[in-house]
Amino acid sequence: MSNRVGKVIALFISTPQLKDRVEKESISLDTKGIVEDKFYHTDINRSVLITSEKSYVLASKQAISIPYGTLGENLLIDYNPYHLPSGSKLQIGDTVILEISQNCTICDHLSKIDERLPLLLKNDRGIFARVIQGGEIRKGDVLYLLSENIA
Repeated sequence: MSNRVGKVIALFISTPQLKDRVEKESISLDTKGIVEDKFYHTDINRSVLITSEKSYVLASKQAISIPYGTLGENLLIDYNPYHLPSGSKLQIGDTVILEISQNCTICDHLSKIDERLPLLLKNDRGIFARVIQGGEIRKGDVLYLLSENIA
């Protein structure tokens, strides 16, 4: 069983050639991560960084205006998954299944954007997931929280 919880707002990858993140209309994933991303096949438990729109709202409320993608996310969604425990599964679209692996720790680059960001987003930066079932994710795809009995 699954429960519809939100949708994909934006998709980003990091490329070896560019320092900035590249926004995409769709991304392809397999069990090694996001195809074309510079972190593909480096750490499968950190294959996908999911960030909630809530993180950008928190920054905005402190007069920190940053564009989507600034927090390093691959998937920006309109659902807040930060409360989900490791092992929780999300289905995106018809085929992709991700398993939450760990919370994202705050890294130094956030303080270069604004010194308040690391403390402000300490528990609200994002979560890492590994790919259980690959496929393609597109902007606007529906996000489902899967119940525990689904592999």
